[in-house]
Amino acid sequence: MSKPGNRKKFLLGGLAGLVLGFSLMIVLNSLYVKSSTNESCMMCHAHPDSDASWKQSVHYNNASGTMTECAACHLPPKGSVDHFVAKAKTGMKDVWSYITKDIEKIDWESKSQLEYAVGIVYNESCEHCHVNLFPEGITDDGVTAHLYYEDNVEKLDLQCISCHLDAGHYNPDYKHEQLTSIPVQADRQVYAEAARVTEFRNYTETVPGTTAAISMVAIPGGTFVMGSPENEPFRRSDESPQRKVTVSPFFMGEMEVTWDQFWAFYAETMSEGRTPPEVVYANNLRDDVDAISGPTPPFGYPDQGWGMGDRPVITMTHYSAETFCQWLSKKTGRHYRLPTEAEWEYAARGGTTTPYFFEGSPRKYSSRGFWRGLWRGLFGVDTTVINSYVIYAENSRSRTQEPSEVRANPFGLKNMLGNVMEYCSDWYAEDAYSLLQDGAVDPQGPETGTEYVVRGGLYTDDAADLRCAARGHTEHDAWLKTDPQNPKSIWWYSDVKGIGFRVVCDVPEGVRTN
Repeated sequence: MSKPGNRKKFLLGGLAGLVLGFSLMIVLNSLYVKSSTNESCMMCHAHPDSDASWKQSVHYNNASGTMTECAACHLPPKGSVDHFVAKAKTGMKDVWSYITKDIEKIDWESKSQLEYAVGIVYNESCEHCHVNLFPEGITDDGVTAHLYYEDNVEKLDLQCISCHLDAGHYNPDYKHEQLTSIPVQADRQVYAEAARVTEFRNYTETVPGTTAAISMVAIPGGTFVMGSPENEPFRRSDESPQRKVTVSPFFMGEMEVTWDQFWAFYAETMSEGRTPPEVVYANNLRDDVDAISGPTPPFGYPDQGWGMGDRPVITMTHYSAETFCQWLSKKTGRHYRLPTEAEWEYAARGGTTTPYFFEGSPRKYSSRGFWRGLWRGLFGVDTTVINSYVIYAENSRSRTQEPSEVRANPFGLKNMLGNVMEYCSDWYAEDAYSLLQDGAVDPQGPETGTEYVVRGGLYTDDAADLRCAARGHTEHDAWLKTDPQNPKSIWWYSDVKGIGFRVVCDVPEGVRTN
């Protein structure tokens, strides 16, 4: 039987424990509340424009007067285990970055892109606040988009910010409405006729009736080894077996097709009031320039606000690129088309046989893998050479760049590696090289397929994926994931930015190549 004194000590100890526990809970809750305020967030997040852009956004500046705070978007909804786990991880990461990183060297612009935002904005938090997706005043386009979202959010893993990227931080360059006017450069020369091509040398194509001019490079024919050897770092199985291939001479665009060139095509052929594509094909009207139906207006500015002019045109479909070539052919009287995969690799290599057309190993330039990334972070790597030729993850600032930013390859072609992926005319097959005969002349790839070959990599790629032999392919359904239209657009992709193309022109009859 316990003594009264022991019971008293036990009760006092229990009472002290409760008081201490409640006190600790109050302190922790106070720390939790204070650490979730906007002021607390901005102690570590030294983004120079985050506060100003937030106060211009609809999450702060709106008719209802409701204000959404940082934690409401950048953490899962309160009360869930995920909320506290994410808060702990984010907090530790932010404090570590604040202590170890030089704020002046952080690329804040790249952190405003969708690819980064999807990792720090929680879709369940959007849905937690926006319970009613069909509020009073919503447009017909908004209803269509939100119905599509409701039907496909789980199946396609849709994200609200894919369409509402500027909801939390206002961006004047971000548009989510249909393009109503064509961006044009004033005071440009309108060409009266196409260029005259009488010999096999570089020329500038001038598109009659437009301000578009395309620099074309004469690519001499030759034989090369297509694919990568087994000892090439980061090679993939679809790059083998290597095959000796011969390509005939051709002309190729010095750079990827630009916005200025594409808008000239758009202005003459846009689908509004034009002959639908199916009618053109059914009635064999492809020889009539006026019958060529071009793109419908895209939503917003498809350049993502990065700039147009000489930057590569992006987000168009393979069909759109092929139609551009068809239009260019009819306007100039020459046969323009997309390059075959063999032509593309031959042109990219420029007579070299190394992983890149410039010196350096993929192992040196790549940041892939924890230890390689750690080594680069601690000791650095001299990337002067690759940076002078390629727009990629290390120097792109998460966007395309103008061709003037890089040097040309040995054939005089710019951006063959990096900047944007480029369409080829070939269907993609993983075993395409196994089906290719050694010594083949002007191969054109498989006869059928479901996706097209893309080459060259893009501005967010690691150096490992920018080798001359590296292959890729379209992802048609995934690249149209958030397009709510039924049927989906045949002209514009909604979910890929780094895709473009360059043109090839067959050597006209009568032009000698030797």
